Amino acid sequence: MNINEQIAARVRHLRVAHDLSLEGLAERSGVSRSMISLIERGETSATAVVLEKLAAALGITLAALFEPPAGSAAPLMRRADQAVWRDPDSGYLRRNVSPSGTLTPIQIVEVDFPAGAHVAYETGSREPAAHQQVWVLEGQIDVTVGDEQHSLQDGDCLAFVLDRPTAFRNRTRKTARYAVVIVS
Repeated sequence: MNINEQIAARVRHLRVAHDLSLEGLAERSGVSRSMISLIERGETSATAVVLEKLAAALGITLAALFEPPAGSAAPLMRRADQAVWRDPDSGYLRRNVSPSGTLTPIQIVEVDFPAGAHVAYETGSREPAAHQQVWVLEGQIDVTVGDEQHSLQDGDCLAFVLDRPTAFRNRTRKTARYAVVIVS
């Protein structure tokens, strides 16, 4: 299953598990019914912003949309088996590093963020709350959480709760690489 098919199956499964129609998820997320239908059929590669809206409406993190189907929990995730996805809008590349399933509430994501890239999420609060740390491995990024702006460089780590709009920007001419650690 390719990554778009995996996302399609995950969105469809979660929507049904929440007893939501396409229209219900559209109202909850602010994403059009037709876009959700395209995503669920694997006929489009939605942007990170659209996927974040769906994840928030479903009460999960964006990283959880990239997990394989239920029943595939394992304590080890080999690099070759890690889900890799490129945002068609910003070009950023994300890799879900953590083993999938319910063995731990921690999710680790590695991001390669291209020079000049910008992504802004309209994140709202989730139940239960999702906590996130962004650790810059190489390069520089600016992270805005609500009204707070942070410039991060190699080795810097920023912790926050996913309850406000959040934006990432790479103002440099080099790709930045960072890890995101999420606990929910």
